[in-house]
Amino acid sequence: MSVKLRLRRMGRTKRPVYAVVAADSRSPRDGRFIEDLGRYNPVQEPAVVTLNEERVLYWLHQGAQPSDTVRSLLSKEGLLLGASLLRKGRSEEEVQAAIAQHRAARAAKAQGGGKVTAAQRRQEALEAERRRVAEQEAEAARQRAEAEAEAKRQEEEARRREAEERLAAQESAAAEAGAAAPEAAAGPTPAEEAAPAAEETGAAEGEAAQEGGEEPKAE
Repeated sequence: MSVKLRLRRMGRTKRPVYAVVAADSRSPRDGRFIEDLGRYNPVQEPAVVTLNEERVLYWLHQGAQPSDTVRSLLSKEGLLLGASLLRKGRSEEEVQAAIAQHRAARAAKAQGGGKVTAAQRRQEALEAERRRVAEQEAEAARQRAEAEAEAKRQEEEARRREAEERLAAQESAAAEAGAAAPEAAAGPTPAEEAAPAAEETGAAEGEAAQEGGEEPKAE
């Protein structure tokens, strides 16, 4: 389901008051909605916007798309900035601080009659640059931490494989030594023992025949 943040008319004729709602993008403009997120009263001077900021940030984080008017309201209230920071993994405290700073700058600009001096523009540009650099440094730190964690994981995996291979080699050597031991303890077989005895018997008989040879016959 695709969710849209939009306005739903509630006030009387010529006294409009709008509800900011989260609704199915396929439903009619003033039809059923999922959640009431606040009010927008454009009649008062200045216009009054009252929102459930936590739920607005929740829907934005879930991918809800605001209408053009609601987008303008959320931008002025700093909630689009907050949603962007949440998507970047910033903490709740950092998000709230950024929203408060955004509103303070907007209030100061309104009190100045909307006229921004060159010095203010330079200050705003410096603040924006500082925020950009801080975000880049945070992202670089995150990438370094991930790279270090991956290198450590690979090193531990290599050590584990080396230990397993060393253990397997030791077990194989022990198995080969165990197989050779019974063969050495068994000694010569009966056939191997009988062979030298037979050779000795044959040699003795040969010597006796030579010593007691036949006498020459008389004529």
